[in-house]
Amino acid sequence: METIDIKSTIPQTGKVEWIGISPARRSSVTALPEVSVQAGTGIDGDHHCARGNGEGKRQVTLIQREHLDVVGKILGRDSIAPTLTRRNLVVSGVNLIALKDRQFRVGDVLLEGTGPCAPCSLMEDNLGPGGYNAMRGHGGITTRVLEGGTIRVGDQVAVVAVASDE
Repeated sequence: METIDIKSTIPQTGKVEWIGISPARRSSVTALPEVSVQAGTGIDGDHHCARGNGEGKRQVTLIQREHLDVVGKILGRDSIAPTLTRRNLVVSGVNLIALKDRQFRVGDVLLEGTGPCAPCSLMEDNLGPGGYNAMRGHGGITTRVLEGGTIRVGDQVAVVAVASDE
């Protein structure tokens, strides 16, 4: 009987629902229809990109659209606004934690999932009391940019098959 690595089976494709950047730490998040992304650093105009040196594991952050609803429900709301989470991309239709340690494309940009995007203390300020704990386990993922390009709202999010997957 052939053994299948069930963690490598990701047939779903996602979709970019929202894009945002913050030019400085703790500054307002601005929603944009598209962004330019540089290999080894991140999104032009985002404060994480300014610190990029090619080694960063938090060059682009993603959160699932579905988790905005979950966090909202935990906090007694219908949903929460993407700007409050301070993530760069909101995507739907794919389980982001399954992309940890995987390469995937968002539009023509190649990203590699580097780990979970844990909430910070700003979640208490942005979401109110309990915001930090509501975000735990729902914060999305961090990524490193392997190939730059443009990401637009509506772009597809899809895993890139590697030789060991085939």
